[in-house]
Amino acid sequence: MNLPNTITLFRIALVPVVVWAIASGETQLAFWLFLAAGLSDALDGFIAKHFHMQSELGAHLDPLADKALLVSIYVTLAVVGLIPRWVAIAVVSRDVMIVGAIILAMVMEKPIVIRPLLVSKINTAVQISFAAAVLALTGFGIAAPGLMGVGLVAVAVFTVVSAAAYLAEWVRHMAA
Repeated sequence: MNLPNTITLFRIALVPVVVWAIASGETQLAFWLFLAAGLSDALDGFIAKHFHMQSELGAHLDPLADKALLVSIYVTLAVVGLIPRWVAIAVVSRDVMIVGAIILAMVMEKPIVIRPLLVSKINTAVQISFAAAVLALTGFGIAAPGLMGVGLVAVAVFTVVSAAAYLAEWVRHMAA
């Protein structure tokens, strides 16, 4: 255990608190907690890289923390009716597809190493931005239907394109 991994575990511990805040109608609090989680993600990465504290545990924990937070927030936002359910289904389905492909490759004795693709990084940024916008707009009582519409389309497009890119990588790997 080192400082970056401890910060990542803190981010994982924030997940149920953010879910509780959204479910309780405390979206302003959820926004601030989500912001703290995002800052902690940047901080643990900075510390790990600049102070040579990268670890195998951190390499696995960090994306797990990111996915736990994003998937939980999207599901909760859909359950309470702040976003359409199809958006949460798309976000969760993409991640399930990726994990399923990795497991299937391992079962078929063709393990694959998943490297983050550029489109995936853009997708994550779009998903984070949209979730933060939903929490901020709701929490601070700001009406911005145009922004919500653009955000929904952006999340849908990048989620589908990212899923397709990973699926193409997996198919190439399995065919080799």
